[in-house]
Amino acid sequence: MAAKKLNLKEKYSMLTRDLDWEFSYQDRKEAFPMEEFEGIKITDWSKWEDPFRLTMDAYWKYQAEKEKKLYAIFDAFSQNNGQMNVSDPRYLNAIKLFLTGISPQEYQAHQGFAHIGRQYGGVGARVACQMQSIDELRHVQTQVHAMSHYNKFFDGFQSWTNMQDRVWYLSVPTSFFHDARSAGPFEFLVAIGFSFEYVLTNLLFVPFMSGAAYNGDMATVTFGFSAQSDEARHMTLGLEVIKFLLEQHEDNVPIVQKWIDKWFWRGTRLLTLVAMMMDYMLPNKVMSWKEAWEVYFEEAGGALFKDLARYGIRIPKYADLVEQEKEHVSHQAWWTFYTHGHATGFHTWIPTDEELDWLSEKYPDTFDKYYRPRWELARKLEAEGKRFYTKALPQLCTTCQIPMLFTEMDDPTQIAYRDTLYKGDRYHFCSDGCCDIFKDEPEKYVQSWLPVHQILQGNCGGPSVEQVLSDYYQINVGADNMDMKGSPDEKRWKNWKGVA
Repeated sequence: MAAKKLNLKEKYSMLTRDLDWEFSYQDRKEAFPMEEFEGIKITDWSKWEDPFRLTMDAYWKYQAEKEKKLYAIFDAFSQNNGQMNVSDPRYLNAIKLFLTGISPQEYQAHQGFAHIGRQYGGVGARVACQMQSIDELRHVQTQVHAMSHYNKFFDGFQSWTNMQDRVWYLSVPTSFFHDARSAGPFEFLVAIGFSFEYVLTNLLFVPFMSGAAYNGDMATVTFGFSAQSDEARHMTLGLEVIKFLLEQHEDNVPIVQKWIDKWFWRGTRLLTLVAMMMDYMLPNKVMSWKEAWEVYFEEAGGALFKDLARYGIRIPKYADLVEQEKEHVSHQAWWTFYTHGHATGFHTWIPTDEELDWLSEKYPDTFDKYYRPRWELARKLEAEGKRFYTKALPQLCTTCQIPMLFTEMDDPTQIAYRDTLYKGDRYHFCSDGCCDIFKDEPEKYVQSWLPVHQILQGNCGGPSVEQVLSDYYQINVGADNMDMKGSPDEKRWKNWKGVA
């Protein structure tokens, strides 16, 4: 009798779900000890849906095809001196920020999914986490390969692995993922799989890849397109996670809502770096941060949370505040980096007249009133040979670790400060959102590794800022940082282009 030919669903089950086993001599709860400690209740793991029904043999086949095409384009980019086709040498500083700030976090995501995949009793969730873990590892590898070509011609790429663990502004993305990875398995899935991958990832990848295309960086565009099919699965997993948890038990709803509130806020604070890149670091602009937020969160996210309302989930806490902050955060962040440009791993600059006019057009209610006068003053000082650098170290938020650069929305001339006492010590925050997160888990956040505190305690090299930069951060002062005007990067670029 001929063997029955399996249909796709049956084949998928045999290669994934049916590989699970029943425990005979061990208690299942002891095998998965982290499944219950967060208070999440799972009544039936078989309800976990896998929309893509992807098996590992198919996964390797698809990814191998993508790799073959990807590295062929990387080779062509290198052989044809693709670095000369980017729009402006200033653009490369956005790539430096991406390499040092985002790519290492792809690796943290890889480690996080590999860890939590072991913690679930349901085989569907374990398989999904395994594939996403491999995806994230592939992403960091392809990103590093894409950007490694620029290391041959521009400064600031050489010490990115060292900088990721040490530089002050890179503690923002690093702490975000350390926070998620030190949470329980279900919170990690909500943090990364839903809040970041589904709700916020379009605000990172779509503008960044579009910006690369607008500025002639085809290597970055290529790895972005190569990652898009992976991101589609990641977003689907994120939505599946939320719906699965909410449908399993009504007691899960308030726990999930608290996590959504927390990770939405932490994610929007992290995206401050993306807002700055979009509005200030791309010579050829794609859209403003304000426009991106309106399209990818207010419209798309608004529709999502309307859909989730039937489960009892509301729009994240403080979303109304972020709607106001979209007018300000990019300007406040770039001003902070401009004035601390001597302590960064990339160059900074004053926007051109055309760029200032573009910002005035995109932010008609706020830019000319609050921010254009600053840049005009900075330009006047620069013309007088008094290019301004802040000599003081900034106070940091204990939760998000961003310097105190955000303002009160009812008075954008006043810096927002919040504080609270815990066991006799006072902790400082940039917002009510960060203060709330601390108060909910103070024992976690009192352990924050705050770079400014570490510098003042003498844990980051020598006693001077110059020694911290060179010995601890491994930044080549003047080559990797400081003002873009007159930098080695700019001089090389002008030499290639034959520009006086």
